[in-house]
Amino acid sequence: MGNRHGRLTIGKKMYIFIVLTVLFAVVGSCLVAFFINASQIDAYYRKLAYNSAKNYATLADVRYLSRLRTAIESEEFQEIRDLAEETDKEALIEDYLRENGLWDGYVTERNKLRTYVASMGDVKYLYLIAWGDVDAMLDMYLIDADDVPLYQTGYYEVREEEFEGIEPTNYIEPVINHGDWGWLCSAYAPLYDLDGNLVCHVGCDISMEDVMHDRYTNLVYLLLSAVAITFAVLLGAIIFVKRNIVNPLNEITEGMKKFSPATGRDYDEAGVIDIHITSHDEIRDIYDGIRDMQVRILDYIDNITHITREKEKVESEIGKISQEAYRDALTGIGNKAAYTAKFNEFNEGIKDGKTKFAFVMIDVNCLKDINDEFGHASGDIYIKGCCHIICEVFKHSPVYRIGGDEFVVALTGEDYEERFERVKEVRKEFEASYAKEDADPWLRYSAAVGLAECSSDDQSAELVFKRADRQMYDEKIKFKKEHGMEQGPRDN
Repeated sequence: MGNRHGRLTIGKKMYIFIVLTVLFAVVGSCLVAFFINASQIDAYYRKLAYNSAKNYATLADVRYLSRLRTAIESEEFQEIRDLAEETDKEALIEDYLRENGLWDGYVTERNKLRTYVASMGDVKYLYLIAWGDVDAMLDMYLIDADDVPLYQTGYYEVREEEFEGIEPTNYIEPVINHGDWGWLCSAYAPLYDLDGNLVCHVGCDISMEDVMHDRYTNLVYLLLSAVAITFAVLLGAIIFVKRNIVNPLNEITEGMKKFSPATGRDYDEAGVIDIHITSHDEIRDIYDGIRDMQVRILDYIDNITHITREKEKVESEIGKISQEAYRDALTGIGNKAAYTAKFNEFNEGIKDGKTKFAFVMIDVNCLKDINDEFGHASGDIYIKGCCHIICEVFKHSPVYRIGGDEFVVALTGEDYEERFERVKEVRKEFEASYAKEDADPWLRYSAAVGLAECSSDDQSAELVFKRADRQMYDEKIKFKKEHGMEQGPRDN
């Protein structure tokens, strides 16, 4: 007998289940509400930041900004800018801009930026920035509404990680991040000249510090409220469960322990359960079922031969069902359960030093598009056609369907000895089938194939499977690149 005092009783399980369920429901609801609210707020600020940048773009002097960018990108200006920064002499920048007829426009544009920021209470930073191309790591600042030194004009700054790989002529998605300037929502609107050339972007940053502080404060309040509500609900739930479920089940359990059937004993002598259950629910059904079962056991205990025959019949039926349980309903080959049994057999073979086997992993291409475009009936035809090719090539090895579009071949014997020729042959068969452009799409079979054999270094069949799966995946990627995307064949 085990230690019955240390076991997890059904009562304890019920209490744990209630606690976890209520906690999950309450805390989960709070978190869902929190994230939905946060997502809506984030969407609002992203839209606000982009609209603010876009609105200012209508006020900017694009012709002047185009001239300014050309000037400050020059080597001459960059040398002057470096000197101005080293010596902290802003006048060097002003003199250069005056000499090139750019100073008045600069002052006008910067004042417009500052006026816009002052009129828009939500905007913290507003600036004009010239983005590099998609591979650039640096971006150049033109004019900033903030009170920064003049030598910041033309300053190249390392592009932030979240904007790496951005193509500046495409729409730049606003982002919310936490950096050196705190929580900001940043958005960028492009400025184009009359010829359609990209001049620069209007950058707009909206402070999210208060929003984030309030967000996490509210989360704390939500969780505290959830704990309080959870405690109250749990107390009532536990009292109810103990009175209506746990106590009656304990009585039934004790009554069951007294049952001791034997030939010649009546109901009282055998200890048939007899307790008073007042409820009319599933517990009453359990009690009635147990009592009825005990009565029937006593009624049939003298007919062991009949019970044995029934048992043999049941075992025979179970055997038939077990055979069907290892067969894939669509293709008739082994299913995942059958593959698992074979997989375990190979694992045992590895332990015994019998490692002469290989896996061929095959993943059907295009199945989703065929199902979506032509229906699942066509998809089933496609799967069975692919399966037929696999089985024809690997005639001497078991084939298993382990997923909707995945097959595994366990190579032994002749197929194992000629594994490379077999894999080459099955690839050739699929390539030939896919090349039949005049055939119905669901009759142009295609699949990615990967092969791996067990080596002396393998400690489990899982390692062999993973190598085959990796090779198959590489071929799948190659198929995507050759055909643009993984899509089903089209009827030409």
